[in-house]
Amino acid sequence: MTYLRRLSLYYAKKFREIRRLAAMSKVPELFGSMVFNDSAMRDKLPSNIYKSLKMTIENGTPLDLDVANVVANAMKDWAIEKGATHYTHWFQPMTGITAEKHDSFISPRDGRVIMEFSGKELIKGEPDASSFPNGGLRATFEARGYTAWDPTSYAFIKDSTLYIPTAFCSYSGEVLDKKTPLLRSMEAINRQALRILRLFGNHEAMRVNVTVGPEQEYFLIDKEAFLKRKDLIFTGRTLFGSKPPKGQELEDHYFGAIKPRISAFMRELDEELWKLGVLAKTEHNEVAPAQHELAPVFSTTNIATDHNQLTMELMKKLADKHGMACLLHEKPFAGVNGSGKHNNWSLSTDKGENLLNPGKTPEENAQFLLFLCAVIKAVDEHQDLLRISVASAGNDHRLGANEAPPAIISIFLGDELTEILECIESGNKYNKKKAKKLEIGVDCLPQLSADTTDRNRTSPFAFTGNKFEFRMLGSAFSISCTNVMINTTVAEALDQFATELEKAEDFTDALNKLIKRTIKEHKRIIFNGNNYSEEWVIEAEKRGLLNLKSTAEALPLYATEKNIRMFEKYRIYTSAEVHSRQEILLENYCKTLNIEALTMIEMSNRDILPAVTAYLADLSQTAAQKKKISPDLTVELEEKLIQKLSLLQLSLYHRTEALSTALLGAKETDDAATQATYFRNRVFPAMQELRAVADELETIVGRKYWPFPTYGDLLFSIYPSN
Repeated sequence: MTYLRRLSLYYAKKFREIRRLAAMSKVPELFGSMVFNDSAMRDKLPSNIYKSLKMTIENGTPLDLDVANVVANAMKDWAIEKGATHYTHWFQPMTGITAEKHDSFISPRDGRVIMEFSGKELIKGEPDASSFPNGGLRATFEARGYTAWDPTSYAFIKDSTLYIPTAFCSYSGEVLDKKTPLLRSMEAINRQALRILRLFGNHEAMRVNVTVGPEQEYFLIDKEAFLKRKDLIFTGRTLFGSKPPKGQELEDHYFGAIKPRISAFMRELDEELWKLGVLAKTEHNEVAPAQHELAPVFSTTNIATDHNQLTMELMKKLADKHGMACLLHEKPFAGVNGSGKHNNWSLSTDKGENLLNPGKTPEENAQFLLFLCAVIKAVDEHQDLLRISVASAGNDHRLGANEAPPAIISIFLGDELTEILECIESGNKYNKKKAKKLEIGVDCLPQLSADTTDRNRTSPFAFTGNKFEFRMLGSAFSISCTNVMINTTVAEALDQFATELEKAEDFTDALNKLIKRTIKEHKRIIFNGNNYSEEWVIEAEKRGLLNLKSTAEALPLYATEKNIRMFEKYRIYTSAEVHSRQEILLENYCKTLNIEALTMIEMSNRDILPAVTAYLADLSQTAAQKKKISPDLTVELEEKLIQKLSLLQLSLYHRTEALSTALLGAKETDDAATQATYFRNRVFPAMQELRAVADELETIVGRKYWPFPTYGDLLFSIYPSN
């Protein structure tokens, strides 16, 4: 790095620090300052308009166009005051990222312009529907699509633009986005949960909300090193790379002191997220070198989903500003932890009651036990959908090791809850254990009561006090699909419970029998042990649990009759929409592996083989010069290196050709499921074989010849000693 570049970065850092100190003194004023939230609406809208909009937000009542016009004008005036010149309908197509088309507020008037924004423009937009993934729902010539304002997620300002969260559908009404099914699933579980609450005599709660807190893991590496790696640029992960002398084995990075460069990034990220109303709360170093995590406070699920998309986008944008690259791939580096996204899921009423809170005596809390049983039943009956919701080519590398749960779905409840359920099933009396005290051994510290259960970091679906933590999501995932699956399957279970109990003559007797039967029928999904062990794989098979090890195995189960029937019943997806999503995911899996294979072939042919050839040439020249100087000089070292390198070089060439041949075979079928299986069974192994040779060459070829930064460069160069 040049002196002027270092000087520029130094002063930029100082400027950011001064600005941060000024901003941090006003965090309460900063938070949500760029959001048209309830406070802004109350301030900017007439009282009757505000009340009408709140009815739409809270109860789903239709929004009158006259009301929309007033809201749009107030929103526009507020946005212009904040420096905005454009607006966009911000939506979440099936690409997994967000989409936006910007329009300015200007409107021509008598040779000049005025700033206008109508209710119609607020409520509806018209992006192209055929250019986004649609799984065959739309032909190229069927281009019209609509975006529809989601008033339950506040509009916000970013990059001098008013962002309006919206749903996205085609001209003929097919759902083409991730938000619409999520909103539908939230409504489905709300309806069924309220039926249960009414049975328990709760007539005060008017709504049950699904709340989520997604923990986000990510890597930060130096931008200059990133730009020298074609694999990172094209695929988001390293396709080649030998293990460095040091990885994560010392466990010294986890929760370690945050380095100044990373800390500066985290501070600015917090500041920008807070402006947008994102409740960024916790940040720390994760297990792998260069890996970190950010966790927010719980929010309503659709808002949490929007906020997580914003978080990922800002991470990449601000990392670039700080001279770094943010990697959100599930497994950017082989041999160290991958990155996940823990989906903390719970249910709460609009009166603030957490329906998954066991209370002090969970064995006596029948309402809690019923909701708990609904989750157990949902997870057991729909293991396939939960696995599908986290299926991707990237996540296949991560699941099953390095603190990521395996592909087998199970629930961790902890010893106390498991024992309670066992006693209910057997009819035995539960003897509550007195809470243990933690003996710390330091007199000045208070005695602390131990939690009644430990945490199980190997479990895919773990109960953690008053919520469930689904740990299988990959870091780049939208959390929408997973929460659609959880919400809908739990809604189905609650529906079945409510229907049975509403017909009962003796509610208490029917409730006890229902809970006992549910435990007996679905206890196979409960496992509190080590999910990584080989013994569990054998035991899970005996229990009849699914073990869908790869995306290619999981996705064909998406459009089964059972799943389609459930989605249609609760109006989440039509049969055509389920099949389209299955097709999109299968195509994405194949395209991802195809891009990775093509990138490997290019890096092998154009970078690694020429590097090895250059090194061989210099070794040969060195040996020849030694012999020329004196026949007695030994060239044994050069000859052995030349022989070994030549064999590996030839092997690299053959395996590159084998991968090219395997890719050609993928074109022999148009069926997406068959093609996905081919990529998994033929192309992926060829990629692994090519990598093995290249990684061995990296350990032998002289450093100055190797064409791109090594793992050591990528994982540790971002942390200067000072």
